[in-house]
Amino acid sequence: MFDSLSDKLQRVFKNLRGEGKLTEANMEVALKEIRVALLEADVHFKVVKELIESVRVKALGEEVMSSLSPSQQVIKIIKDELVRMLGTHQARLRFANEPPTVIMIVGLQGSGKTTSTSKLAKLLTKEGKKPQLVSVDVYRPAARQQLSILSKQLALPVYEGSPSDKPMELVRGAKMAAVREGRDVILVDTAGRLHIDEALMLELQELKEFLNPTEILFVADAMTGQDAVRSADEFNKRLGITGIILTKMDGDARGGAALSVRQITGQPLKFVGTGEKPDAFEAFHPDRVAQRILGMGDVLSLIEKVESAFDQKEAEKMQRKLIENDFSLEDFREQLKQLRKLGPLDALMGMMPGMGQMSKQLKEAKMDESELTKIVAIIDSMTPHERHNHMIINGARRRRIAKGSGTEVHDVNNLLKQYTQARKMMKSLTDSLGGMGGGKFGGSMAKRLAKLGLPGMDDLMRR
Repeated sequence: MFDSLSDKLQRVFKNLRGEGKLTEANMEVALKEIRVALLEADVHFKVVKELIESVRVKALGEEVMSSLSPSQQVIKIIKDELVRMLGTHQARLRFANEPPTVIMIVGLQGSGKTTSTSKLAKLLTKEGKKPQLVSVDVYRPAARQQLSILSKQLALPVYEGSPSDKPMELVRGAKMAAVREGRDVILVDTAGRLHIDEALMLELQELKEFLNPTEILFVADAMTGQDAVRSADEFNKRLGITGIILTKMDGDARGGAALSVRQITGQPLKFVGTGEKPDAFEAFHPDRVAQRILGMGDVLSLIEKVESAFDQKEAEKMQRKLIENDFSLEDFREQLKQLRKLGPLDALMGMMPGMGQMSKQLKEAKMDESELTKIVAIIDSMTPHERHNHMIINGARRRRIAKGSGTEVHDVNNLLKQYTQARKMMKSLTDSLGGMGGGKFGGSMAKRLAKLGLPGMDDLMRR
């Protein structure tokens, strides 16, 4: 989402470093370019104006101007301002002192409320909570059925009521069921409209008065840009929201909504939807997003993704293989399967410091399920000895493997090339991370990231 903005800011910083010395003149040129980059990213003009003025005051201070590395100082100032704009810390959900905690999910029709409700319930379940879901959207055809289907797919309890129940009857029944079944969180998926109208707001206000929710989360579609920000602001004025969920953050939106919504509404961005899968939903970390926008990577989020998807024992086994340079084609096959759990590889590479350019290259590489099936077939057509010693695979063996897997010799050649590159890259990654931080931190980082079995760089899977 932030790729275009990140690229433009990187060019600004590169130009500043080329100047050698920071002056008022070249700083003004840089600020103008930053302003244009933010506006083109669809950031609200008031937010842009405030950020630029704040950066100007701090960047032209005597301490920065006389610094040995003024461009680095300016980057730090912009990072601090981005963090301030996004929120200085992660805004966590609040929970009631006496359960059940009630969380209302509100927003316009089509923003992703129902999907976000089920994703949030899944996330809360991972954190040890026992949520119950209920849909009070009695207007949109099959809206309640949609939540019911999603909940059953994720093995989450949903209060369905009867087909003739009104919204107030549904929430009353859901509260009684939650108390009876020992559920500590109730997620209420409310109705939406194509636009804000009086009838919708009156119904939501009545539900709020009855439920006394601890949280009211507004769901906004990032693809709608500043329209999402305006809707969030209107809901906040009329209803008093406590946080925002931004969906479709993995799409082609320019990112302006994410960068503007907190400043305009005064309410924090708490969660983001990053894909269609049930686990493509995560807490919003302002500092990490700011780092990614500035090309600094997001190693903490990468580690969290890896640790949630990979088995610890398998990870330690793979780490030993990497250290001992014993990473076989069999391991390569298994790691390809594991890697798909983490989502698009270009997004993962974007979390690594200095790997932004590679992330863009990976976006153009599309490796679908059939390609993965082909790789597995090729490796399965090898003998155990060949899978553990790829160097013995000569021309005759390649022809036999291709015939046995129903592929061509060039497919076998490509696979072996990818595998060789993967070994080199993982060894390099592990070695370089082992040196980070001068010891304990760097070694720990290397161990935690060593479980990333990244494939070769020629034909990489997108998902």
